[in-house]
Amino acid sequence: AALLQPRCVSPLLFVSRRLSAPEIKFPCPYHKKVVDHYENPRNVGSLDKNAKNVGTGLVGAPACGDVMKLQIEVDDEGKIVDAKFKTFGCGSAIASSSLATEWVKGKSIDEALKIKNTEIAKELSLPPVKLHCSMLAEDAIKAALADYRLKQKKDEEAVKVSN
Repeated sequence: AALLQPRCVSPLLFVSRRLSAPEIKFPCPYHKKVVDHYENPRNVGSLDKNAKNVGTGLVGAPACGDVMKLQIEVDDEGKIVDAKFKTFGCGSAIASSSLATEWVKGKSIDEALKIKNTEIAKELSLPPVKLHCSMLAEDAIKAALADYRLKQKKDEEAVKVSN
């Protein structure tokens, strides 16, 4: 019941019906939440990386080739008002990125730092072999927040020098 079966079927079903091969259905290896985020990703795109209120995190996993860029936009009160991502990777990596952008929106920087890969993996019901995808998402959040904080620090230092 937790697996979404209608989307994962034998490739023989798409070949001419003249074949006498039986219609064999395979269980889909992804949970329906992963399939949903993969087919309908939220917050795909980019923000202005040069804006002082935008933090960009770019992380990758050499073992599998997944690359994730996650960006956050923070308002004057320290709330994350927007988040975008671009991911090159498997369905679990895309779903983890998509979910991460949904979760960081509306949070403070400190609240966003508390998002853990285990929470992302649990929400998406990722199997153990795909846990690195949720780890990448957590790392991307942390990298984006670190970039934002670095920009703020540089901005504060520039103000001090000009005074």
